Amino acid sequence: MGGLSDVHVVRRDDVAPIDLPGGSWSRVLLTEARVGSGTALGVSSFAPHTQTASLNHATDELAYVLSGTGELWLEDRVVPYGPDSALFIPAGVWHVVANTGDEPVRMVFVFPGPDYPPTERRPAERPE
Repeated sequence: MGGLSDVHVVRRDDVAPIDLPGGSWSRVLLTEARVGSGTALGVSSFAPHTQTASLNHATDELAYVLSGTGELWLEDRVVPYGPDSALFIPAGVWHVVANTGDEPVRMVFVFPGPDYPPTERRPAERPE
């Protein structure tokens, strides 16, 4: 069984943000390089009325919405989300994270790998 030396605490503000459009940001807090974790965990803040590019990750993504409201734009539909929602986005699914509300969307995300996975990006489009 591991000892206390196996436990790591990483403060959000100790990790440099990845800047996103409109003042939004993400931080990948727990990674293999930082703490020896085989699972990556991070946090994002999406500013009101902003959206990410369309993203396609090489691994599944799990997320938990702490606050704010928005939509996931998929290729064929729009899926709304709000506080206390858990999101599962399978690997290879193109998606846009859109904040449709007037307050920031705060979200925790997890990837089943040692860091942020390989990701393709393209311009965001909201399906009709």
